[in-house]
Amino acid sequence: MRGAKIAVAVVSLLVMGLTGYAWASLQGLVNGLNYADVIGAGGGGEKPADGARDILLVGLDSRTDAQGNPLSQQLLDQLRAGESDGELNTDTLIFVHIPNDGSKAVAISLPRDSYVDIPGYGKHKINSAYARAMLQARKDLQAQGVTDPKELDVKANQAGAKQLIGTVEALTGSTIDNYAAINLLGFSEITQAVGGVDVCLNNNVDDEYSGANFTKGQHTIAGVEALEFVRQRHGLPRGDLDRVVRQQVFMAGMARKILSAGTLTDPGKLNALIDAIKKSVVLNQNWDIFSFAQQMKGLTGGQLEFRTIPVDNVEYRTPNDGVAIKVDPAKVKAFVQGLAGPQADQQPAPPPQQANDAHKDITVDVRNATGRNGLAASVSKQLTSKGFKAGETDNASSRKTTVIWVPNGGQAAGQAVADALGTKATVQEDKSVPAGHVKVYLGSDYQPSDGASSGTGSAPAPRQEAATPPPSAGDDQQPITAEGVPCVN
Repeated sequence: MRGAKIAVAVVSLLVMGLTGYAWASLQGLVNGLNYADVIGAGGGGEKPADGARDILLVGLDSRTDAQGNPLSQQLLDQLRAGESDGELNTDTLIFVHIPNDGSKAVAISLPRDSYVDIPGYGKHKINSAYARAMLQARKDLQAQGVTDPKELDVKANQAGAKQLIGTVEALTGSTIDNYAAINLLGFSEITQAVGGVDVCLNNNVDDEYSGANFTKGQHTIAGVEALEFVRQRHGLPRGDLDRVVRQQVFMAGMARKILSAGTLTDPGKLNALIDAIKKSVVLNQNWDIFSFAQQMKGLTGGQLEFRTIPVDNVEYRTPNDGVAIKVDPAKVKAFVQGLAGPQADQQPAPPPQQANDAHKDITVDVRNATGRNGLAASVSKQLTSKGFKAGETDNASSRKTTVIWVPNGGQAAGQAVADALGTKATVQEDKSVPAGHVKVYLGSDYQPSDGASSGTGSAPAPRQEAATPPPSAGDDQQPITAEGVPCVN
């Protein structure tokens, strides 16, 4: 659980670089950062040739600072780090996609227990990729006669980072342009430097494992309270997936705070933030932070989104690694590429066909966000009777207003669905929707028509929906942004 504590340090670096605000002040930050040779000459300040920059942000469960110095017991106690298990795992993994024009950033969480193929090692939890390669490299170096602890540490960690980068590239289908790793140090200092972060909870929580003890509603948290918030997974409806959402809303709140003039124009806060980041960050060599910051300086809070890869089973029992999160590599690639856009050697997917009389080329996925049992299945059946192709039905987090999501160029298809349902719901484009699909989120304002059951009358409502698992974070839920303070589990 320790890796979750440093998730905020990831976004601190991300927002400092992405916003470009006070970027001239980054000179002090850049001079104090640590660099590692894990990507090569291509990971620099030039705009990537494929039209976008893909960054891997990593939270390392490390008991040392960025210079390799052991953390004091006093600081470990403050962070409630607990006893070390002797392993170095990457417990926070975030894939960030940024178009070359700096118009938007999408941060996609990769749950640490995702069961994936680690090239050369077989299928294991993704958070072990770094440690497996690092430990093997250390053994190989020692067999070659290398005895200097510093050289062993540097080269072994580089091997671990390269292995992790290769694993993420294989899973997402994207090429990593830049790499940033953050260790345990700095969490408390970073949250305190910005004056705390605003979060909101749906219910009261009291968890003895993480120490999280919060009442329902909004809180401003920093230091130990902040790490308790992002650590908790016990007692949450979806366990580690809800913890991922906690991390995302916390990072969004951090981004909102850093983007505010109150943080970036306050020399004391800015210097404290920079000092905390310098203690805990390692970047790939040749990453030109100045050029990157200038490129990103137009970014606003609403243009920074947080998502999570789709998952198939959160309690998958593996042959040798215990319980893990099962993911479908094909679904992950489609999800990431749908948000990130096609790579250089791919052609963009054609827009959906204009709706014809039978609407046979439009697949409609329906999400029930009303709490009324069976409504998604009823609406899907209604649309099928009007010539649309039935897609997936599922439940979603409750929402007040109905919305229809479409892929790029899919406005006509979305409007055809809205007309068929007799709703004035907003039709909006979203990159997560596959070409040829329309995704309907039924809010509490939706009034069934033409035979679609409301799920509240005397007739029995279909029960198959109630048995379906809750939607995975970042898959069926709306993206988290740095605007507003959404309440979460």
